[in-house]
Amino acid sequence: MTFTATRTALTAALLSSVAFGAAAEDYTITVWAGGSGDNATYRWEAIEMAADLMEREAAVRGEELTITVESQAWTGWDDFKQAFTLASEADNAPDIIVSGHEDIGPWSEAGLIVPIEDYVFFDSYPLNTIYPNLIDVATFNGQIWGIPQDAEARVMYWSIPALEAIGWSADEIDSLPDRIASGEFTLYDMLDAVKKMQDAGVLEANMGFAPRVSNGPDYWQFYQSFGGEMADEESGKLVVDTEALKGTYQFFVDATEMGVVSGTHLGSEWDVWHQNAASGNYGAWHGGTWHYAQWTNQFGLEDFFNTVQYSLIPAGNDAGRANSITHPLVYLVTSAASEDEAVIAAELIAKASTPEINALHAVKSAHLAISEDETTVPLYAENRWLAAASERLAPSTNAIPNNSDFGVYWTAMFDGLEAAWTGVSSVDDAVAEVETTVKQALGDDVIIR
Repeated sequence: MTFTATRTALTAALLSSVAFGAAAEDYTITVWAGGSGDNATYRWEAIEMAADLMEREAAVRGEELTITVESQAWTGWDDFKQAFTLASEADNAPDIIVSGHEDIGPWSEAGLIVPIEDYVFFDSYPLNTIYPNLIDVATFNGQIWGIPQDAEARVMYWSIPALEAIGWSADEIDSLPDRIASGEFTLYDMLDAVKKMQDAGVLEANMGFAPRVSNGPDYWQFYQSFGGEMADEESGKLVVDTEALKGTYQFFVDATEMGVVSGTHLGSEWDVWHQNAASGNYGAWHGGTWHYAQWTNQFGLEDFFNTVQYSLIPAGNDAGRANSITHPLVYLVTSAASEDEAVIAAELIAKASTPEINALHAVKSAHLAISEDETTVPLYAENRWLAAASERLAPSTNAIPNNSDFGVYWTAMFDGLEAAWTGVSSVDDAVAEVETTVKQALGDDVIIR
């Protein structure tokens, strides 16, 4: 992909005033980050490091530049997004916001963010090193709105001791990821395996399979496992594939009826889920690459590579494929920033995206690199989990669409899953409700198959 620098003349003039002006310059840049726990502090600390670097570069040029970075973080998403929306309405939103790429569509259409391509050069270091597919994730309606802050893959994890306890050989365990990637080993093979673990007394009832306990991009992986497509590649319209939805919902209904997961699993406590995963109490469970850091740093998992196997999410049937969804967070410049603050904010984001700085976040939080150059940074290259995940999982990832209407579909899809899983609705009725809801909301902007 060739990127074109589109910085405006006004922006160029403002940059010039920062880089070459004689007068002392003082700026305060505010940064808000969502979904950021103790392992993700570099989402804003990287901006602080970039500010220090910009100040030092100015000093070398004989200029006076002071940048104060004020940051605020939320561990969850709902409160964070509500806070940003309210702050935008009150004209006191931050200059930089770190959020999921799916927010680009609605926030750009609402005028809450500005296209970052107006302020930085994507054909210059370090932005020219970022993976093109991640730049695509930060693009909406032909404009680049953000810069990827991290990348990830979502993973099916397996208990090696539990597999051994039901008679699996070392070769069978070692070859499992390849058999899943080829489609030979499916989601229903997984249910059979974890049911054997329970029947053998290796695991307690309802502990064979432990899906994510709340809504998230993860459940779209199962939709893809049954052949679902989220958006039409040619038209960009959202796609409701009713057969893929039926396959997805029926899979979780079948898992519940087999007794390998509870009908009340959704809504369970995250800490309980993490502790069980780290303690080897599940047969198979799905999560993110970043959970490795939580389990090893906070939940006592000491021997990951000898006790946990990891793979793509298996295919569900012949129509589907083994897959993984990546959900990069992106740095965005908000429309609350003045033009000169936006210039400074964009430059800080670009500097924070250098391989060495981003590697600090990747290793601390167990996220994947945003560029090939970053994978060669010794801190990253020497991390066994990141190297393994980058090789086995990252090449098979795709992202949810940057479509401003996707939230409607996402909510309806998860509501249908929950209704079928808990027995409130039949699978057919749940799928019909999704179709009706999305069609009524989006009309001709959605394709029903």
